[in-house]
Amino acid sequence: MQNGLHVWQDKKNNITLDADNLFWAASPVNNRMHAFISDAVLNLYAKVKNKITREMTNFRFDKELSAIYIDPTDRCNAACPYCYVPQKIRQNGRSMTKDELDFILTKIARYFKDKKRKAVIIFHASEPLLVKEIIFSAIRKYSKIFKFGLQTNAILLEKEDVGFLKKYGVGVGISLDASSLVLNNRARPAAGVGGNFVYAVRAIKWFNGYAGLNIIATITKNNVKNLPGLVKFLHTKKVPCVLLNPVRITQKSSRGLKPDTGLMAKYFLKAVDAALGLSQKTRQRIIIGNFANTILAIISPVARRLMCDISPCGGGRCFFTITASGEMIPCGEFIGLKGFSGGNIFTDSVEKAMASKPFNRIRSRFVEKIKECAECVLRNICGAPCPAELHSLGNMYKKAVFCDFYKEVIRYAFKVIAEGKEKYALRNEGIENLKYTYKFE
Repeated sequence: MQNGLHVWQDKKNNITLDADNLFWAASPVNNRMHAFISDAVLNLYAKVKNKITREMTNFRFDKELSAIYIDPTDRCNAACPYCYVPQKIRQNGRSMTKDELDFILTKIARYFKDKKRKAVIIFHASEPLLVKEIIFSAIRKYSKIFKFGLQTNAILLEKEDVGFLKKYGVGVGISLDASSLVLNNRARPAAGVGGNFVYAVRAIKWFNGYAGLNIIATITKNNVKNLPGLVKFLHTKKVPCVLLNPVRITQKSSRGLKPDTGLMAKYFLKAVDAALGLSQKTRQRIIIGNFANTILAIISPVARRLMCDISPCGGGRCFFTITASGEMIPCGEFIGLKGFSGGNIFTDSVEKAMASKPFNRIRSRFVEKIKECAECVLRNICGAPCPAELHSLGNMYKKAVFCDFYKEVIRYAFKVIAEGKEKYALRNEGIENLKYTYKFE
């Protein structure tokens, strides 16, 4: 460690990195000077250190709310074994009425009325399209006030619904775990229809390359080897973005599905290579959203949008979740965990929730307080997720369940950047909107 800078090596490069502000420089390995930091790097570091440290501090600890997840129903028409919503709630929970959803959105609109940017409302949780009519009615009514998103298994999605969602610019996430019907439906079974594979693929075809479409795949021990195949399959369907998310083991039912960390890293990175190769060689780009976020964490840390890998995480800080019964909780992962309600939207204010002890508890959990993370130079790239998952395992002040996986992915991201391939990992507009804060040749 020298002046806040740490030097570590991969096979080809020395990486000089400040873990606090993510200043970095890469140079070819020189075995005679493997721990040497050049004067040019030190001079550039001294010039920009204070500015980028302030930016990172503000980015990490700012409490500006920008998105709210609304779970309009507890119920679901599928039975995914790793779902973070407990089975009892999915089977016996309630659904919002049209008037209740309207009340909530009116209340949220008042909170955001003086904000410069539109807030984002994401309909999420179990299966929101079970109450499709009230959701679509809300999107029509509030389209000029909010940006909307929707997460669905697509079983209830009709062709005319796709036209509606595209018309209003709704960001859509469709759940699909594998390129094989059998493999996917084993992970995402649904009574009466077997699973969601046919419906998801049909909807993807209807969206026909829609820029606002994302596919969300949950990585388990059962589908981990299919990740490269899934990327190739989705590329043929003109899908612009896929998220490959390691299974959260917040609920006991999901713990038996945890993949081997080394195996997951191997096939995740094979999927990354597949996406990079396809994006480089064809006109149709496909990105892996969470890998893109890792690239951004290195080349433009404050441009990140996925808030799970930031410390403290975005839960109760940049976003929170409103359940079907109106409870305001830091994140959907806390459904089923006691003691994390910041109030009820039907009786309490958004301000009260943001100032509540449960929300502050999540905002107070950051990597410098975690023994295993405090000395890790990569701590502010991975962010040690997820507090709900770790709390359910007994102690949220532990390193991430998939710590070694994140380290492998981050090291690979540095390799991709060193090879000049980072542009193929990001959306075109993502690269075009970035400007250099500093540059070392």
